[in-house]
Amino acid sequence: MTTPSQQPLTSFPKDQIKILLLENIHQSAVTLFKAEGFQVETISTSLKEKDLVEKLRDVHVVGIRSKTQLRQLPIVESKRLLTIGAFCIGVNQIDLECANKRGVPVFNAPFSNTRSVAEMILAEVIFLARQLGDRSREVHVGTWKKVATGSFEVRGKTLGVIGYGHIGSQVGVLAEMLGMNVIFYDRVTKLPMGNNKPVSTLGDLLATADFVTLHVPETPQTKNMIGHDELALMKKGSYLLNASRGTVVVIPALADALRKGHLAGAAIDVYPEEPEGNGEGFKTELQDLSNVILTPHVGGSTSEAQEAIGREVATSLIRYINQGTTTGAVNFPHVDLPTVPGRETHRILNVHKNVPGVLRDINKIVSDKNANIEAQVLATDANIGYLVMDIGTDVSEDVKQGIASLPTSIKTRILY
Repeated sequence: MTTPSQQPLTSFPKDQIKILLLENIHQSAVTLFKAEGFQVETISTSLKEKDLVEKLRDVHVVGIRSKTQLRQLPIVESKRLLTIGAFCIGVNQIDLECANKRGVPVFNAPFSNTRSVAEMILAEVIFLARQLGDRSREVHVGTWKKVATGSFEVRGKTLGVIGYGHIGSQVGVLAEMLGMNVIFYDRVTKLPMGNNKPVSTLGDLLATADFVTLHVPETPQTKNMIGHDELALMKKGSYLLNASRGTVVVIPALADALRKGHLAGAAIDVYPEEPEGNGEGFKTELQDLSNVILTPHVGGSTSEAQEAIGREVATSLIRYINQGTTTGAVNFPHVDLPTVPGRETHRILNVHKNVPGVLRDINKIVSDKNANIEAQVLATDANIGYLVMDIGTDVSEDVKQGIASLPTSIKTRILY
């Protein structure tokens, strides 16, 4: 009989697990994956859908950033795909529902670039208040324009934060340290940090704040949430900053508000349509407008953030590969069943359709095989159920085959 110390960590040899990392994912992730013994391939760019389908045919794990569009076809065609890592905050570039129904959990990095984005926003607030972007550009072309008109200290001004999550709340904390008054609006009740104060409506925030900064996800509710009507509600001479999602602000409306002088400036890091790679030719109506800071989606692009994101997402993926843990997955029921050293068990993972009677059928298979369940956790969402079960090694293969043969089963495997 195999002793616990002789049991493999996974049913599939680690040196045969293939991981594909796209878009220059940080070396910190590569290091963690290679330390586990996985095969790792890195590509510095995103891939078109046709190329992505081909590359993913024999890949078990894929890691992407914001440029790669991982839609239905690549996911469906990736027969060996176990899990997906989004090495960023946003996951709107991934077909989460398709991955869910195929039994593929998706993990992202909701915390790691928080400080980087928050620091950039505060820097831009000061830059806008002092018109430093314009002054810098003028000196670069040989123009000396030393003026104080239209330049202000940010101390005592009001910052309005729309979306009070990880980044929005951090922005509020840092802004208070600069002596700013901070108000925020969120659709969900949030605990204020420091002296930050919630307001009851978006309109209240827009009418009150000197600076408005957006930190919301891309959803149907946030699409075009700042358009002509909302910009008209903002104080004359105020400023708009967006480092969240490009679809949140109606760019032509913002350009119009800036040209007419209703807004004194803006800082935009994200756009409705962005290039797939670096290069020339990017166009936006905001170019060449006074006191407008335009950056190429670099809010979280610091060495510290990218290293931390690499570690955060890689760690989540490794925990899933090694233990079946889905805590933190954005599209999957959360299960974290601790391993118990010394037990002669195998761990079975099962993803199934969330319909009545599945657990009854599974337990009947276990009972018919006279199997001993050491531990079992089941969690569900609207579409699927995810079962993690530790069971005796003598019958694990028979139980796994029985569960896999159920018409409700989507994916079943023995982890170790």
